[in-house]
Amino acid sequence: MADTTLTSGQILEAAEDVLRRFGPAKTTVVDVARVLGVSHGSVYRHFPSKAALREAVAERWLERAHAPLPALTSADLPASQRLRAWLTTLAAEKRTKALEDPELFATYMVLVRESSAVVAEHVEDLIRQIALIIEDGVADGDFAATDVHRTARAVLQATARWHDPVHAPDWVEPGVADALEAVCDLVLDGLRVRN
Repeated sequence: MADTTLTSGQILEAAEDVLRRFGPAKTTVVDVARVLGVSHGSVYRHFPSKAALREAVAERWLERAHAPLPALTSADLPASQRLRAWLTTLAAEKRTKALEDPELFATYMVLVRESSAVVAEHVEDLIRQIALIIEDGVADGDFAATDVHRTARAVLQATARWHDPVHAPDWVEPGVADALEAVCDLVLDGLRVRN
């Protein structure tokens, strides 16, 4: 591959492939460059360090795992239905990623520990999306929340067992989907306006 046609996306694809095969401890920028048939300097023109490349891989993984969520945030549904759909979709996407690509998921877990700023920004983005749904529910008179951002953070934390990768071993347990539905019921009941 010619250096001039090399894109960041191609580098990230190659990095994911190498990470799947060798794991994060043994993967180097030279390995990624070798897969692409370019010099490691070509990779460094797009990513200034190994850490920057690894952060970009983690960020890309998170973006893919969260891809369906923005559409649900603004869907033409009542806020309670949107919030339930948003939470169950987040859980389903993370579970699918963990089960269908276990090597990259394990790599992601390592990268997350290294890329706390990337993860923190994604968590804040998730909270912003939940907050938008809650704001709509408050505006429609369905939800009661005095501090929408704080409430959104609490909702994300209350459902962490189904989307935080630290809990991935639990995601294959029988009844895990039913347990999420029960927690969604509880969360939505807690948000509901009381007469």
